[in-house]
Order: sequence, then structure tokens, then C-alpha cells
Amino acid sequence: MNSIQQKIWLLVAVVMFFMAAIWTALTYYNQRTQHQYNEILQRYLQLHEAASASQKIIVDMNNYLLASTEANKASLDRSKAGILEARNGVMELRNAQNDFTLTNYVNLIDSLVETTDRSLLLHEEQDTVAAAQVFTEATSISNYISEMSLTLLDTELKTYERFYRDIIAQSEAFNRLGIWALLLITCLLLLFTYWFSSGITRPVKKLTQAANRLSKGRFDLKIEVDSKDEIAYLAQMFDRMRININNLIQEIQEKAQLEKELQQNRLLLQESRLLSLQSQINPHFLFNTLDTLSKKAYLEGAEETSDLLVNVAGLLRYNLKRLDRSVTLYDEVNVLRQYVQIQRTRFTDRLRFHTEIDERCLYVQIPGLTLQPIVENAVIHAIEPMEEGGTIRFRVRDGTERIVIEIEDDGPGMTEEKIKQILEEKTVPSEGHSTGIGFGNVVKRLRLFYGLEDVIDIQSPGSGGTKVILKIPKARSAESHDQSLDRR
Repeated sequence: MNSIQQKIWLLVAVVMFFMAAIWTALTYYNQRTQHQYNEILQRYLQLHEAASASQKIIVDMNNYLLASTEANKASLDRSKAGILEARNGVMELRNAQNDFTLTNYVNLIDSLVETTDRSLLLHEEQDTVAAAQVFTEATSISNYISEMSLTLLDTELKTYERFYRDIIAQSEAFNRLGIWALLLITCLLLLFTYWFSSGITRPVKKLTQAANRLSKGRFDLKIEVDSKDEIAYLAQMFDRMRININNLIQEIQEKAQLEKELQQNRLLLQESRLLSLQSQINPHFLFNTLDTLSKKAYLEGAEETSDLLVNVAGLLRYNLKRLDRSVTLYDEVNVLRQYVQIQRTRFTDRLRFHTEIDERCLYVQIPGLTLQPIVENAVIHAIEPMEEGGTIRFRVRDGTERIVIEIEDDGPGMTEEKIKQILEEKTVPSEGHSTGIGFGNVVKRLRLFYGLEDVIDIQSPGSGGTKVILKIPKARSAESHDQSLDRR
């Protein structure tokens, strides 16, 4: 894997390479040109030094001839050493163009040195005239050396004129080459930098686009980054995260679908159970009721019998029409009163039924045949066994969040075991002349209808009496009421 850091170091290395190459080429060309200039200048300096040394030796020798002091003698010796050193330097300037002239030039230097020595020897021998003549000869040789130096310089200029022109042409060509090379290298560096930056920004752009798609919920598109650096590894982790999220979403959707189907099946099951519970009615109850009606018709006149028949017909009609839907508390109270009228025909004054109803609460929705089985249970256990009969109190009052319905009797009460069986929805055998819709069925229907466990409570103190408390939610009831109005 080529990391981003390695790519950066590669870019730095390429830039440094081009800079080093340019610097090396420029340095090499400058040094070569400078070396050539130094060689030419050194030739000129050697000829100039030879001419200067010849003139200086004449001056020093004249001073010594005029005043033969040790200082003048030392100065003359230094001049002789200088001209001999210049002679050796001039010998190194020999080439094919100046070989003859340079040979004569060296011979003149040798003649000057020899003449100088001879003049000094004559001066030491006190031959002043001869020494003066030799000095004049030395002066003439020095003048020849100066003239020949000019000749050699002119020869050198003619010899190296083309070389000078070549150096100037090379310098101009090199300048042009440098400009083009600089432009070329700049273009190459720009192209390389673009390629290098694209190698970093292109994967980042792809990763950004992938992140944008993921933010819009597109988890089905694969994230592909073809670089071989940390960004590619990040893209792989990003794609793995996409796959995990996509799998999780599919799993959640599948679970939601299963939950929806399960909920639908549960609702169908509850509806089926509700209809099954509501459809139960005991024909034995109808038989006993009709038997009572026949006896009453035999003993009394037709008016009271007619009222009894009306109540029985209303009860039967209510059972047949309200098996598959909820009803209002108002309808339940009406059918409860019809049932109580039927039972009063049977028990006469032994059955005392008192009501306390808040009319504002009668809009609530409850399952059909909810109150009658509870009152029926009170009739069977609290009225029928007692010779003096009993009292049933029915109350409807408005609570904070729920409407409270209380059905209370003054019978012998229930055992804890039986209360537990009823609240746990266990099957309790029917007793007496009941409709067959038992107390346990009422508990099941209420809990299925409202989806709450605490919708019903049973209280039976040890001193006697039983109180059944229904707590009807207002929210569910108001919603059902609105739907009922819409259907109407």
C-alpha cells in the first residue's frame, strides 16, 4: 500500500531531483566557462608580467649603477628572479600559432638577463663606459620585449577571437535553453502535481459522493475507490459499514413486517375470540323466561304480561344486533334496565335495584353485553339464595382519566379464590338461570377491547357484599364515539 505520506515524499523527491539537475548543469557550465576565461586571462597576465619584469629589471639595474648599495643590489636580484619566473610562465603558453614568436620572446628574455649580468660584471670591474654601453643594450632588449609582448597579445587576441565568439554564442544558447528548460520543467511539475493531487482528491471525492448517497438512504450502491492508500482502506471500512447498515435495515424491515403480520393476526384472533365470547347465550335462560311469562299470563291480566314480553323482546333484539360491535354505555344501561324489569317480574319485591348515573358519561363505548352478565351474577348469588332478597346498586361517575362504573350487592360475597379465578380469566361453571355469558367472559372481553389489564376490579370484604368496579378509558371511548358518529 502506497500511503499518502509516501506520495508526498515522492513529490518532494521529484522536485528536488529537477532542482538538483538544473543546479548541477548551471554550475558545470559556469565553471567550464570560468575556467576557459581564466586560461585566456592567465596567458595575458603572463605576457604582461614578463614585459613589466623586463622594465623593472632595467630600472633596478640603473639604480644600482648609479648607487651601488646593498638595497639596490637586493632589489636587482629580486627583479632577476621575477623575470626568470615570468620566462618560465611564458614557456607554458607555447602553441602552434605562437611557437616561433614565443621562442624569440624567450630568447630576448634570456639575452636581457645575460646583458644585465654582463653590465653588473663590468660595473664591478670599474669599467663604467663599457657598463653604460651594455646597459644601453639591455634597455633596447627590454624595449623589444615590450614590443614583442604586444605582438604576442595581438596574436593571442586573433587566435582566441573565435573562441570568444563561441563562448558568447554558447552563453546566449544556454540562456535560451535555460528558459525553455525552465518552462518545460514547470509544465512537467504542474502535470505531475495535478496527477499527484488527483490521486489524493479523486478518492476523497468518491468517498464524499458515497457519504452523500448514504445520507439520502442509498445503501444499495457499492463504494469503490481504486487508490492504494489510507483512503482506500477508509473506503473499504465505509463500504463494510454500508453493508452492515443495509443488512440491519433489511432485518428491521423484515421484523417490522413480521410484527405487522403478527399484530394483524393478533387482532383477528382477538376479534374472533370477542365474537366467540359474545355469541354465547344459554337457551335454558330463554326457556325459563318464557316459562315465567306463561305462568304470569295465567295468573294475571294481559297488561303486565305485555310489558314483560316487550322487555324480553328488547333483550333478545339487543343480543342479536350487538354481537359484532361496541355499544355506548347508554345502550347498555337501557338493556340492563330491561333485564332488571324481567328479573323483578320473577323476584317481585325481593329484588331492589338502585341507580346513580352521571348522564355525561353515557357516551363511552364498551363491549356489548358487559353490564347485564355482572348484574346477573349478583342476582344469582346475592338475590336468589336469600329469602328476603337483596339490593343491587348501580353507579356511573366521572373520574379523572377514566369513567368508573360500580355494581354492588349486599349478598354473602365472594371468596378470594373465586375472585382470583375470575380475574385470571379462568373458566367458572355457570350457576342458576344465567344467559351463559359468564363473569370470566366479561373480563376477557373488556381486556381484549381496551388492551388493558386493570380495566376491572372485584372487591369482596369478609363481612359480605361484592363490588365490581369497571374503569373505562376516556380516550378509547372518545375515539370510538367519533368513529360511530362518522358511520352514522
